[in-house]
Formats: sequence, structure tokens, C-alpha cells
Amino acid sequence: MRMTRRHFMGTTVALAGLPLFGGAAFAALKPPSRPVTLTVADVAGNLALTQAALQLYAETKPDWVSRIAFTKAPAPELPSKLKAQQAAGRVDIDLVLTGTDALSAGIAQGIWTDLAPYKADLPDLSAILIPQAFKMQAMAQDRGVVVSYYPSGPLIEFMPDRVPTPPKTAEELLEWSRQHKNKFIYARPSNSGPGRTFLMGLPYILKDSDPKDPEKGWGKTWAYLEELGKNIEYYASGTTQTMRELGDGTRDIVISTTGWDINPRVLGTVPAEAKVGTLAGFHWVTDAHYMVVPKGVPEDRLAVLLDLMNFMLTPKAQAYAYDQGYFYPGPAVKDVPLSIAPAESQQAIKEFGRPEYDRWIADNPQEVPLDADRMVAAFRIWDERIGAKKS
Repeated sequence: MRMTRRHFMGTTVALAGLPLFGGAAFAALKPPSRPVTLTVADVAGNLALTQAALQLYAETKPDWVSRIAFTKAPAPELPSKLKAQQAAGRVDIDLVLTGTDALSAGIAQGIWTDLAPYKADLPDLSAILIPQAFKMQAMAQDRGVVVSYYPSGPLIEFMPDRVPTPPKTAEELLEWSRQHKNKFIYARPSNSGPGRTFLMGLPYILKDSDPKDPEKGWGKTWAYLEELGKNIEYYASGTTQTMRELGDGTRDIVISTTGWDINPRVLGTVPAEAKVGTLAGFHWVTDAHYMVVPKGVPEDRLAVLLDLMNFMLTPKAQAYAYDQGYFYPGPAVKDVPLSIAPAESQQAIKEFGRPEYDRWIADNPQEVPLDADRMVAAFRIWDERIGAKKS
């Protein structure tokens, strides 16, 4: 889960004044007979990027939505909770904001609404999404819509006063961890963006036989993680804990991403002087957040949710995704410059962003994560072979 922060609200603007895609209007969806209350569950820390825009939608469409209630939960817990609600015929969550973890688990369990029949009510995603974000859209298998995107990682983050010569290769990281017992940490991949990015990035770094097949093609990766685990005190349940321990001096190196580097330094959880690096053979493993609708949501509410998705993909709404660098850059839609983001976002990126990110993004390959079935398999194998040894 994402750490607590002070949410900011942009100036309220009339919906009619928002930029639309290519001059096109919203899909001709019918408003409900009366305004509805929506419940939005966040299992990815995504509200940091979207809550202000979601609230703006409610303010500008009072004939559609009376209010939006927000709730948060760990990603591994929500699919089983929703499945139980669906079995009982009482689904009380209308929209889920998720990363690839709960998206994949939910696809495997069949709990998300298939949006393929409603494509005419949504924008042309191939036309509006950043190309790499559109590749991430394919992972949803029509069970969701990308709402935010970033190149992610994996990066190592360290305190230069405690790590004057940071590891440059996976082998050097392993040796460093042996020489500095319990000073390296990462979080359980099924509940951590940096954790799962590290898990999926290692097969490229280690030149494993098939980076897309965790069951048959990750021999080097699983062996490496087992060795690395011998020098790790425990695996954090989420990324926030790793950042706190980096900040308070308990750990000296953690696994990070662009956003998890920038945002904790903005908030003061991690000192501003922290540095980041890559390991030789580095490929970006991209990441995205999705809007997904649980099965069992009534049809009249689905029309409201589709209208909301249209709104969330406008440049005005997308500009909030810069946040304070949490998912840097953040917007999934083309032509959303930092200059139209709230002033607080612009200042945070100016002060705590890193110029090397633009170069690293341009100079290193970008890979999409594992598909749903293989991601679930990777999480299971990690829990059994790696995480269980520190239970």
C-alpha cells in the first residue's frame, strides 16, 4: 500500500471545458434515474494519482453521482473477498483500482466484468494511450482499462554515505548482501510494485533461458533469489516498510522504481540525498494501474462507471497522475505535459526528479510484465520457494 500523504485538489473546472480526444465528445451514455453513490476500492496506492480527478468527476456530474466512497485493501486479499461477495449475490464495490497483481489474480478467478461489449462506450484506446501503455492495456484482456502508467524499474536505491560503492551487477549485489548481512531488503512481490518488478526484471539481468516463463525458464532467477534470501532478514509485506527502513538506517539498499524513489523523498520518509542505480543487463519492466469492475455490479451503475472511465482518460484528469512523483511520470494518455499538472506536482518533480531517468528510459529496453496466468504462477513459486523460508 502507498504511504499516507496529503491529497491535493486542483481548481474545479466545468466538465464542458475539459479537453476531449480528437475533438470527440463522450460516449452517449444515459444517466441513471437518480444519482448513485459509488464505492471505489484501491489496492495499488492509485488514489494518490486519481482521487482528486475522481472527486472532480462527482462535482461536475451531480446528476450521475451523489458521492464517491473510497476504501483501501492489500492486493492479495481483494480477489477472494470479491469472490465471496459474488457467491452471496451482494457485491458492495463498484470499481477497483489495481495494479497487475490483483488484475491478474482476478482474471484467473473470473471476478472482473468483461468490458468488450462496451467498447463503443469507451474512447479508442489505441489512439489515445502512450504506445507502451497500450501494450499494458493488452494485459487486461478487456477486463479493465489502463488509468496510469510508468516505466517502473527495477532500480536499486541506496544511501551514498552508507554505500559509497554501490553494486553495478547482480553478482555484485549478491556479494554485497553477503558482506552486509540483513542490510538489503525488498517486499513480497504479490503486494509490491518494486518487488514484482524486481522479480520479473531479474530474468533479463541474469540472461535466463526464457524471461516470460517463470516455471520453465527462470532457473538462474530462482537460484539467485534463494542465495540472496540467505542474507535478508525478512521480506516486507509492502514497499512502504522498505522505504521506512531505508530512511531510518535499518537497511542500506532497497529495491525501488522511479516513483518509489521520488515520492518518499518528497514526503521525507527517505532522505533527499538517496541515490538510485541499475544493474548490468537492465531492462525496464513497465507497470500500470487499471480501472476494473467486479462482476455483479448492476447495469445502471455500469453506465455511470463507463462515463467515469471516459472522464478519467481526459488530459485534465490524467494531469493529476503526476502527483508527487509516486508513479513517475504517471499519465497513460498522450500529450499530457507536466506543465498542465497542479503546481504542487510541478514543484515536486522539479525538486526531486532525476535527469538520468529520461536517458535511462530512452536507452534501455522496455518489457511488459508477465501475462495473468504466468504472473500468478511466479507469485506462487516465489511464496513457496523464497518467501516461505522467512515466514
